[in-house]
Amino acid sequence: MKYDFTTLPDRRGKDALAIDSLGKMPGFAPDLPKEGFDAIPMWVADMNFVTFPRIPEAIIARASHPAFGYFGAAEGYYDRIIGWQKKRNGVKNLKEEHIGYHNGVLGGVVSALRVLCAPGDTVLINSPTYVGFRKTLADNGYHSAVSPLVRDEKGVWRMDFGDMEEKLRKNHIHTAILCSPHNPCGRVWEEWELSRLMELYRKYDVYVISDEIWSDIILDGHRHIPTQSVSEDAAMRTAALYAVTKTFNLAGLDASYDIIYNPRIRDMVRREAARTRYDSMNVLSMHALMAAYGEDGDVWVDELCRTLTENTRFAVKFLAEHAPEIKCAQPEGTYMLFLDCADWLKSR
Repeated sequence: MKYDFTTLPDRRGKDALAIDSLGKMPGFAPDLPKEGFDAIPMWVADMNFVTFPRIPEAIIARASHPAFGYFGAAEGYYDRIIGWQKKRNGVKNLKEEHIGYHNGVLGGVVSALRVLCAPGDTVLINSPTYVGFRKTLADNGYHSAVSPLVRDEKGVWRMDFGDMEEKLRKNHIHTAILCSPHNPCGRVWEEWELSRLMELYRKYDVYVISDEIWSDIILDGHRHIPTQSVSEDAAMRTAALYAVTKTFNLAGLDASYDIIYNPRIRDMVRREAARTRYDSMNVLSMHALMAAYGEDGDVWVDELCRTLTENTRFAVKFLAEHAPEIKCAQPEGTYMLFLDCADWLKSR
């Protein structure tokens, strides 16, 4: 491999929530490990790999100029996003006007919710789900209708379209949040699944907030399908959210972007984000994205995904051999492992 995915840096004292908060944030962070045990920071969804080297180089180069005043998007910023989406996801006809900035994906989710929902409305989500969705909905005055994912005969997590339709009909739902790829189950939804889902949403006039922050972390044998790509109708009823933060281990830089083709929804989301100033770009985050989506960034991501494929396969095999009571499906994307420990706990 060209890049190093074996050296793990010592993150202690370097602003790492996963390490430095242990034992210091009761009710949020885990306790410190007992004497003689090491802390394995699996409770926060970031990586211990160092980031793509060109990113800190770009940040240092910009920081070497001692002025950080107001600014606009650098020349080439939007072209980098357009080029990345075309090369990685096969996205065609993406234009600068379709792309908006947010200081984090959840902030973009909130802006879209405020456009697509009224306070007190019910939003459809799947379960298990990223915990941030439930909290964000509750904190902003929305209710959740939860449709559980189900495992098929091969142990693959699937959407229960019958249950989802029943909840849409019964609760008069017109907004849904989709996680694609799925956190925490690691599903990379197939095209037929997304097509069927979006046809269901067309039937009930449901608008979709599609969190695609994990779209670059796709394990061997799978391919990410952008939700907006499955049909023209899907493109017009979906606000998709992306970021470099998961892919390149940059969560501390808190930057993301949306892709919205529907001009009416796009204009309203832009206005909503501007009201809270959550659309104010950070200059260092901008240069980080341009480096990530620039020369050799895709090579680094490909090597990352190969490494994660090997690591997740090892973990799943290890559990099957040494803790068969713990059920775990092989992830197709993300670096998450969703463990069903019910039988293991019963055996103890």
